[in-house]
Amino acid sequence: MTLPSEKDRWEVELRQLREELHALREEQRELARSIDQLVQAFRSIATHLGITAEPYVKKEKRDRDLPGFA
Repeated sequence: MTLPSEKDRWEVELRQLREELHALREEQRELARSIDQLVQAFRSIATHLGITAEPYVKKEKRDRDLPGFA
């Protein structure tokens, strides 16, 4: 029985790291798809509730300060 050389051990380690990196990248892609689905769901809910139906309009300057704010 021969012991693996240093080069062989490094090649095995490198192959394992590449496989792990590939798996992590695939998980990142799945997470990105899930986040996109969540964003679409929240947009749909916001539109359904009327939160995003009206565009944001800056209000006129107030004559007085709001209580609790300097």
